[in-house]
Amino acid sequence: MYFRYVSPFFFPSGVAFVLRPGETDAPETFKKLMAEANRLQDVYCGEFKTGLTGNELLGNILKKARELGIPGLRVYSHSLGYFLHEPGPLIGLPWEQVNNVGRGDVKLVPMSAFTAEMSVTGPVPEWGVDFRVPLEQDILFDGERAFFLAGRQTSFHLITTGSSKYFA
Repeated sequence: MYFRYVSPFFFPSGVAFVLRPGETDAPETFKKLMAEANRLQDVYCGEFKTGLTGNELLGNILKKARELGIPGLRVYSHSLGYFLHEPGPLIGLPWEQVNNVGRGDVKLVPMSAFTAEMSVTGPVPEWGVDFRVPLEQDILFDGERAFFLAGRQTSFHLITTGSSKYFA
């Protein structure tokens, strides 16, 4: 079982995995999907260039990620500021991965902060389902590069349950 939480103190959320009794870590398939989500974050940060629009950034990010074989990807990011959602470029929406008229046409400028929201989805054969790993961390584009303001999640937060009537 997994869940996503949002901290009341900053915008990023995290992804956790609830361990069954006897488990000490998330299954390998889940860890591989987290690694793919981190590769998508690397692609995302690597495509930031002054003057590109949100739509151009989205297209570049998706093209490169697909070339790298990152599975089931989605990018949906917005600029940050004093009032959380600021009027900078919009880089995708969960339901729109091609062209976002208006805010997607806004150009990127140096010293812009974003909530880098994105996800990958892939099969988990041992559970017989597709699983989505959504990541959401804040970044800053300083005009030269984009980087994470408070690090990034690279592994699941693990929740132990002890013995429980809810887990077999």
